[in-house]
Amino acid sequence: MFLKEFEIRWSDIDANRHLANSAYVQYSGHARMSYLAQLSFNQKTMAKHQIGPVVFYEHIYYFKEVFIGKPIQVSTELKGMSADGMFFEFHHDFYDSIGKNFAHSEMMGAWIDLKARKLSILPDEFMSAVAKIERADDFKVLTKEDTRKYARIPKDLK
Repeated sequence: MFLKEFEIRWSDIDANRHLANSAYVQYSGHARMSYLAQLSFNQKTMAKHQIGPVVFYEHIYYFKEVFIGKPIQVSTELKGMSADGMFFEFHHDFYDSIGKNFAHSEMMGAWIDLKARKLSILPDEFMSAVAKIERADDFKVLTKEDTRKYARIPKDLK
């Protein structure tokens, strides 16, 4: 399991003096990209292929408050990926300084071609790296239908 340690900063807490919900999104994204960077998914290689990650949704489940003063750890686990690498799903668990799980996050996304501004399959260079990623016990090969699990239709003002 990949774990990334964080120090809760003053700017990460909210008016109730516990970790703000926006910090959970930032920590999980940072942990995810740190993990991918170890597998050569970094700014340089993504720029070379003109691709970038996009998030479809993130759901966070809060179990217990956590406060500034002690480090936390965030795990990253690959829960699903489409056969062509276009779609992916990661889960993150948040642990306090003694290893107690205080939150869980689930996110699904895809890769976008930054020139065409359309979803893109994963280049072969990255597919080789993905083969090295430890998969969750309940890993699933994703289909386009899986990305519509929480589909919403925009409702414009006018």
